[in-house]
Amino acid sequence: MTEALITIRQLSKSFKDGRVGALEDISFDIRPGEFVSLVGPSGCGKTTLLRLINGLTTPDSGEVLIRGCPPMFSSDIAMVFQSPRLLPWRTIAGNIEFVLALRGLSRQARSERAMALLGAVGLRDFADAHPHELSGGMQQRVGLARALAVEPEVLLMDEPFAAVDAMTRETLRGELLRMWARRRMAIVFVTHDIDEAILLSQRIILLKPRPGRVDEIIDVDLPQPRWTGDHRALPAFAELRRHLWDRIYAMAGEGATLEELAGALDSGANLTDL
Repeated sequence: MTEALITIRQLSKSFKDGRVGALEDISFDIRPGEFVSLVGPSGCGKTTLLRLINGLTTPDSGEVLIRGCPPMFSSDIAMVFQSPRLLPWRTIAGNIEFVLALRGLSRQARSERAMALLGAVGLRDFADAHPHELSGGMQQRVGLARALAVEPEVLLMDEPFAAVDAMTRETLRGELLRMWARRRMAIVFVTHDIDEAILLSQRIILLKPRPGRVDEIIDVDLPQPRWTGDHRALPAFAELRRHLWDRIYAMAGEGATLEELAGALDSGANLTDL
């Protein structure tokens, strides 16, 4: 059995002096190189959980450990947000070189790594462009390249493709899977899109809302690689999708509102479906 890279034990977090519970008694492990998605209705604490793993906030109780140590800001952990958050006054290459300068790399090393990463996401020809000259999908590719520049052992992704169109989202998913296959960092991926979670993940952690609790941890048994072929046509895909729908639907009887449940199913969901 592979030793856990990320260990989460009995983690709880609340806000507003304890009046608003975000997470309660969360426990699971993530192995090195594993791709795990967090899925659940709005308000189940997915983003809060990422921030706890990253050390950006502290738990009320319980613990998060990265290789046995509390998380801290380091090159071992990187985060990609829903919006790319690029520096508008820097070029695309300059945005990537900026994080490398913070790591102490030489000018030449920064330039070489930035160009290699831009090539990996198909943007080498745009190295001298500024963010406002790129589409939203292209900017998100730069955000991904910037996160990978520091060669993290853990990549945290908070709905990184939610703001782009469907065709761009498919392209970005494929690029992410190819880069993950090459680099094998652990990825913790937050999404409201059930199809996306199934296509990308090795495991899915389904959370209940208010406060967030682990409802189920599911192994995704689909063939690799998943950036080729139509995995949605496989019976195993349909079975898992149906199972997740059923579980989320059942949460309606456990306190989640229909609006919250619809938020968990961006892949074609609406209130009439529920």
